[in-house]
Amino acid sequence: MYCPKCRAEYREGFLECSDCDVDLVEKLEPLPKMPGFVKMATIFREGNIAVIKASFDKTDIEYYFDGEQSHRLAPVPLEARLMVREDFKKEAESILRDLELL
Repeated sequence: MYCPKCRAEYREGFLECSDCDVDLVEKLEPLPKMPGFVKMATIFREGNIAVIKASFDKTDIEYYFDGEQSHRLAPVPLEARLMVREDFKKEAESILRDLELL
């Protein structure tokens, strides 16, 4: 038996989740597939990172920079990879083209 809310597993004989106060079910529905992140660009300049952040923060685009702080660890410029959730890829590409960064 399983709780459909918190997905905890229970032994036979239990009918309700003690944490969620909901009826248990015999089988859980599969979790929906979560979209992954894709690499959109490699950025070397802090100024470009700031411009991208300012542009993306005005939208609902989910993104992050992988390695954004790594340039502070070495005397040479290191890359930061712009990672965007795959279902926002087209919108992100459009913004990056407008910024002439793609």
